[in-house]
Amino acid sequence: MKILFAGLGAMGGPMAGHLITAGHTVVGYNRSFGRAQTWSEKYAAPVFEAFEDAVSGVDVLALCVGNDDDVRNLVLRALEIMPSGSLIIDHTTTSAHLAREMASTAAGKGIDFVDAPVSGGQAGAENGQLSVMAGGTEAAYARASEVFKSYARAMIRIGEAGAGQTAKMANQIALAGTVAAVAEALHFTKSAGLDDGLVFEAISKGAAGSWQMENRWKTMSAGEYDFGFAVEWIRKDLGIALDESRRNGANLPMTALIDQFYSEVTAMGGRRWDTSSLHSRLEDLRRRQMART
Repeated sequence: MKILFAGLGAMGGPMAGHLITAGHTVVGYNRSFGRAQTWSEKYAAPVFEAFEDAVSGVDVLALCVGNDDDVRNLVLRALEIMPSGSLIIDHTTTSAHLAREMASTAAGKGIDFVDAPVSGGQAGAENGQLSVMAGGTEAAYARASEVFKSYARAMIRIGEAGAGQTAKMANQIALAGTVAAVAEALHFTKSAGLDDGLVFEAISKGAAGSWQMENRWKTMSAGEYDFGFAVEWIRKDLGIALDESRRNGANLPMTALIDQFYSEVTAMGGRRWDTSSLHSRLEDLRRRQMART
């Protein structure tokens, strides 16, 4: 099985590398060819500057790119070249309606399409410990799972096309809410003059504990935000979820409010800061309040 992995960034690069380690024949493509060359040197795998050259002769196209428009562009170009019986896997976080559109278009060419967004962040990609939530036919998922297992610790078919993307929206809603709660708990602790180390040692072992609390409260407290999942990315994902809620009738007041908080972090210059930078907004508010008094 020959695989083209398109999108060799912070997530896609390591994922494609795990496919090589697992023994698959992999070629790479990235819109920025310099990044593709860096990946090629690291993994001793061929890359192509032209997408049409890269996708020619492959059995599987895996995507981990930027947004709906990027996915649509590459998939439609691929469908002009890939033969019937091929498989397209999209790991990009996109809208569910795009996934359904691409699955329908691909099916018309006799090609399987699976929407398969991932959770676990850059560390999960690098360690091969991602969670994959997939949408597509059972047969397509069975084929795609042979690819997933090279970099996933968990994978599940949620339902038909678009279901994987919808599940990822639920993931991002929960993630944003958890980050916001940890940020507020830390801000409250500092405002009360308590030792945050002692407080979080206590509360992280109980019902309030979470991955975000365990891994982010210390960096929040230190004001360190130059790593992890960027604010601009979570805003893109929350925007997708809010758009979908208008279609399915869901009421997401907390998600909309947290998205507004992230817009304020962006205005502070934090577009590329980690999502835990919600704490910086609260501390900035506290400093301004203290200055006024």
